[in-house]
Amino acid sequence: MTKKNHAASIHIREPYDAIVVGSGMTGGIAAKELCERGLKTLVLDRGVAFEHGTSFVTEHVPAWELPRHGRVPLEQQREEYEIQSKVYLFDEATKHLFVKDSEQPYKQEKTFDWVRANQVGGRSLMWARQSYRWGPQDFVANLEDGHGVDWPIRYEDIAPWYDYIEGYVGISGQAEGLSQLPDGNFLPPMEMTAVEKHLKRHIESTFPDRRMTIGRSAVLTQAHNGRAACHYCGTCERGCSTKSYFSAVSVSLPDAMATGNMTLRSNAIVHSVIHDSETNRASGVRFIDADTHEMIEVYARLVFLCASTLGTTQIMLNSKSSEFPNGIANSSGVLGHYLMDHHMGLIAGGRTDDYKDRFYNVNRPNDIYIPRFRNLGDASQRSDYVRGFAYQGSSWRSGPGRAAGMAGIGADFKHSLRDPGPWTMELWGYGECLPKRDNHCRLSETETDQWGIPQLIISAEWGDNEKAMRKDCLECAGEMLDVAGFKDIYIQDNIEANPPGLAIHEMGTARMGRDPRTSVLNDFNQTHDLPNLIVTDGACMTSSAVQNPSITYMALTARAVDHAVRTNP
Repeated sequence: MTKKNHAASIHIREPYDAIVVGSGMTGGIAAKELCERGLKTLVLDRGVAFEHGTSFVTEHVPAWELPRHGRVPLEQQREEYEIQSKVYLFDEATKHLFVKDSEQPYKQEKTFDWVRANQVGGRSLMWARQSYRWGPQDFVANLEDGHGVDWPIRYEDIAPWYDYIEGYVGISGQAEGLSQLPDGNFLPPMEMTAVEKHLKRHIESTFPDRRMTIGRSAVLTQAHNGRAACHYCGTCERGCSTKSYFSAVSVSLPDAMATGNMTLRSNAIVHSVIHDSETNRASGVRFIDADTHEMIEVYARLVFLCASTLGTTQIMLNSKSSEFPNGIANSSGVLGHYLMDHHMGLIAGGRTDDYKDRFYNVNRPNDIYIPRFRNLGDASQRSDYVRGFAYQGSSWRSGPGRAAGMAGIGADFKHSLRDPGPWTMELWGYGECLPKRDNHCRLSETETDQWGIPQLIISAEWGDNEKAMRKDCLECAGEMLDVAGFKDIYIQDNIEANPPGLAIHEMGTARMGRDPRTSVLNDFNQTHDLPNLIVTDGACMTSSAVQNPSITYMALTARAVDHAVRTNP
């Protein structure tokens, strides 16, 4: 694209104490924590304006009232949403929440599917709400097996902040007493189906080192902090007018606004961080107003980057000066490197003819979870790969739609479809990705987006460790279904259809570490080079673990705000 010419920058010298770039999972928490501590805070988001309730325009629209019963035309998917349409929740009712790929391009040197939101609140409106603490082993893995640099923190450093975030967000779940998946402050758990309980009994009686539990989910099972319990309507990805699931739009941003200390500006395309060479501090940011195309500069004594892993790193790489010719706070040369995501697309399933007298009458917004059980000690140690995997999964009974794959005709055949079909149980494997320098992003030297900002070039691929892990993950899933007596067991490794990025758990590229020569951030998420420039989204991660990462991001964010405000860097 042709680089746009912007008029001379407009300088806004409002008395802001802090600027937060991004208003999603971490940006919302950063805004709330800063504002509640009395800091006048400007929140910038590149997405369109979006508000709780009034913006949930498709929340309860039934399929038959949506164009094409919710299906997005293939031509539109190819031309406008080539990447975004790969996400399982993309349809006519949710497509307005995703960016148009055609409007926010990037280059894939090696395949990486970058899933991006299009509104204030970011992907906190679209997340699957699975909320698992990392365990002590996850903060020492790099040190112990030599992949990546050592985390500058340990589980004990973040545990109080997990407590704090769980108490604020509201996490339903079951305590299990597992060191690799620490328990938290849980609301009552959701219930498993009869078939899931059947699988749980057989797994735990056959494999003493394996446990199956209900997912730990940021969905309320009872009223919490003035928010209502879930009523199981089943349309979570369209927004939740009862605030029963956590999102920045419904919870943290309104709490920040209620303090009177937050200014929120949407359609703000952040261009770069401003570096003050005299004080060696970040003094503010430049952004482009998407409506007027003006370049605007705003200033504050604290700058928090929470624009998502790749969004934050793109901003930092584009923030060049004589002191930082390769991107702000990049004296280590590490910025952009060690990109990670969880590998997925591992499916094992089977059916049972039992429990035909059992059914369910709610849309449970949650799955079951089998925590990691590999490489946690001598008995579970593998020689062919390091780290481990976990499973999510669910069970269901087929409905009338099963007729599409059956032979039959006439009234009797139609009548038989009134009763639900047999139960199916599936397990979906997710594995840890090792931090590797070659998995990276960098700025294009020739291509820009519509705002004149250099496009990202992203290059990432699965390595031998991930591929060896996948084989074991599928074998374990099959054997668990087999011991539980499921029939017609199938296993699928869909690695080609699930490149890096599609798990939407991208991490790394501005990692924390102990040594400024090999990392970008310190133990409180401050850049080593500029202590008042703070990164708390997925870019900060030093390894990926296997657990869904969002609650860890939020805990690190609250911890970083507390430190920044107390020490006033």
